[in-house]
Amino acid sequence: MSKFKFSVGPWNVHEGADAFGPGIRSSIPFEEKVKKFKEIGFSAVQFHDDDAVPDINDLSEDQIRIEASEVKKLLDKYGMKAEFVAPRLWMDKYTDDGGFTSNSKKDREHALWRTYRSIDIAKELGCDKMVLWLAREGTLCYESKDPVKSINRLKDAINKMLDYDKKIKVLIEPKPNEPIDRSFIPTMGHVMGLSAVTTDPSRVGGLLESAHTVLAGLDPANEIAFGLSMDKLWGVHLNDQNGARYDQDKVFGSENLRQAFNQVKVLIENDYGSNGEYIGLDVKAMRTQKIEDCYCHLNNSLEIVKLLEEKVAKFDYGFQKKCIEDRNYEKLEMYVMELLLKK
Repeated sequence: MSKFKFSVGPWNVHEGADAFGPGIRSSIPFEEKVKKFKEIGFSAVQFHDDDAVPDINDLSEDQIRIEASEVKKLLDKYGMKAEFVAPRLWMDKYTDDGGFTSNSKKDREHALWRTYRSIDIAKELGCDKMVLWLAREGTLCYESKDPVKSINRLKDAINKMLDYDKKIKVLIEPKPNEPIDRSFIPTMGHVMGLSAVTTDPSRVGGLLESAHTVLAGLDPANEIAFGLSMDKLWGVHLNDQNGARYDQDKVFGSENLRQAFNQVKVLIENDYGSNGEYIGLDVKAMRTQKIEDCYCHLNNSLEIVKLLEEKVAKFDYGFQKKCIEDRNYEKLEMYVMELLLKK
């Protein structure tokens, strides 16, 4: 048994396409995915706006709400919740140059329209969280945007979201690069800074993804700790990453087990989840997986989290205290390695 509740997105079971090749697996119907997620042990589904309402740009506001309400019925059927909704602006034809920071006023207005619709969808799905992965809110050519004006545009856009719905919470998911070259909000510290200058900082927090932190050259456990220390860590996406390459979304703990242990440890020590937060497992199946095996990465990540919870439960805090008093950090480090490597 885990002390945590877990969430997953429909994109985490995909067709296997990547930047250099097309999909190689058949698409799985959304309802079939939800049913399987429940069987595996997930409690909630993460949504992009167009996961819940396909072809969102072609629908009226009323049509969007009606379609979202049908998705809520499907979630209820399987005893699942919606964790959040995120506007998929990076895939929108109107936001090639970013949404909220686009040089085009028309594109900025469209980004806000779609974000308001994401809030509407969240309300229909029964959740109060909207995630902003600011994927294209940065530059490919540094001189193409005024960075100060762009960050102020982000602030103004978030203020409009907060004004649109007085109950919505905005979770900013930082990433240093990809698909753009330089992000305006690359780390959890930037998220906290932006939150502080909004009209209601109590409703603007962060969602931390392990792989994004590794891409920034930082330690995921410390980024988690930073968010926790500010009472602003409202979501996590646990996964793994082999260095500063493209965003890999590998099985949690598959590259750096000690780093994974410390992420689970800091979450447990600070009672993450006590306010209803989920652990999201944003991992993707390897391209080589056959369709009948395309949920293995989710099972594996869940199992690794649970195994690491067991390791944290065995952690000897008295021994840690003694090592700290003696400044014998070599001894403490070896203790951690033995804890992880021995049964």
